[in-house]
Amino acid sequence: MSYSFEYIDIILLAMIAGFIFLRLRGILGKRTGYEGKEPTKFDKILKEAVVSKSSKKEEIFDDKAQKEFLSGAKIAYETIITDFSDNDNKLTTSKPLLNKETYNQFNEALIERNSKGHYAEITFIGVNSATIKEHKKIDKILNVTVEFIAEVITCIKDKDKKIISGDPEKIKKIYDTWVFSRDTMSANPNWQLVNILT
Repeated sequence: MSYSFEYIDIILLAMIAGFIFLRLRGILGKRTGYEGKEPTKFDKILKEAVVSKSSKKEEIFDDKAQKEFLSGAKIAYETIITDFSDNDNKLTTSKPLLNKETYNQFNEALIERNSKGHYAEITFIGVNSATIKEHKKIDKILNVTVEFIAEVITCIKDKDKKIISGDPEKIKKIYDTWVFSRDTMSANPNWQLVNILT
């Protein structure tokens, strides 16, 4: 009989505890996860990482980005011109800087030159100026048109070393308009030459 009273006591105590818990919850409110505390260091880092990721997706081609782009574009321009001056049957060092179509066009010109027995002598002096003429984003692709003014010493010779065109003693100023492109959603930050305007 005493065991029955003990069970009843336990049940009554449990009911009272439950009643008190419900009353306290009603008065104090339910915990929502943010109680006005200062965010932890991890929370701050996570928030900054999310903002950075979002900013990358919504890439803005501002003045700073344009300045950095032009520095790289000048290097790319010199690399491609110098590579084209080498008397190989195909481009080597500049291949990553060209899309497939432009790469094939350069190689076709090299093959044609070599088939005639001609070879180039090009000394790259430097880029005088590089100016962004236009930049346009279509979906996730950003295209940037750049006008280059550079100086080179160039001449084409035949197999007998006779000059066909150019002057090996004269600095020539050249004007080029190139279009570079990159996928703004790609993790790869590199640009590629996609067109040469005439």
